[in-house]
Amino acid sequence: MVDHNVIVGYDTSDDAGVYRVSRDLALVQTVDFFTPIVDDPYTFGAIAAANSLSDVYAMGGRPMSALSIVCYPGKGDLDVLTRILVGGAEKMREAGCVILGGHSVNDDEIKFGYSVTGSIHPDRVWTNSGARVGDALVFTKRLGTGVVATALKRGLAAAADVVAMIESMLLLNRAASEALPAAAVNACTDITGFGFLGHAREMADGSGVTLEVDSDAIRFLPGAVEYARQGAIPGGLKNNREYVAPHVEVEGAPAQEVLDLLYDPQTSGGLLVSLPEADAELFLEASPESYRVGRVSPQSAHAIRIL
Repeated sequence: MVDHNVIVGYDTSDDAGVYRVSRDLALVQTVDFFTPIVDDPYTFGAIAAANSLSDVYAMGGRPMSALSIVCYPGKGDLDVLTRILVGGAEKMREAGCVILGGHSVNDDEIKFGYSVTGSIHPDRVWTNSGARVGDALVFTKRLGTGVVATALKRGLAAAADVVAMIESMLLLNRAASEALPAAAVNACTDITGFGFLGHAREMADGSGVTLEVDSDAIRFLPGAVEYARQGAIPGGLKNNREYVAPHVEVEGAPAQEVLDLLYDPQTSGGLLVSLPEADAELFLEASPESYRVGRVSPQSAHAIRIL
């Protein structure tokens, strides 16, 4: 079925779908849920909410409402479930997004997340397929949540590094999204399960360009490089590398642990943004935690070139 009100569908592997309701209003719709990444139920619920909201911010939208998705054992501890729901609800409240309800199923494996609906003007939608040659690439968070979480499971992670990972995952992309000069953003995506290079590849392919990434410019969470060096490599990282590596050209000799982290699956990761040089400078002044990671060049044999 062809519906001309569909502004963004699934054909470009974008972060969310966008449907035009009227001349001045479109809806941004997304859904995301996963198994616990941390032990504390409240924190898990809040991270799941932040992760679900991120797709709306990546499209330039404003989250409005959400429906919870709960998979939980029928004989499980209801106090734990309550803490998960409260953590998610308070993060949604921070985002100004109202929870309208949800759905739960009896499942031996805990899973939690949200379907989120946001609003946006139809002419101001950001996609992952508009990067232009000459654009600067900027990123809004540090990498390494998958590796640090794996190190935690193996008993390798220092307490301070775990705290830093959790703080990063709890941080909404709202401030960064609102600081971006809306009319200047040519492409945007949030870095989540496919890792930095997986989502960058989608941006490059959708835009018909090559993304040049400066490996020395990438910032990592505390401990992430050392844990990757020690072999705390999640299964998702290996899958991402197998899928994306054929589309990546590496110049020079970056450390293996740095390359590994570029494939690391992120939870509630940052926004990767392509925008003109002058606007990038303005954004970096307004968002001091964000930083430049590369540039957009004409399409070549590989989607990504790591310098």
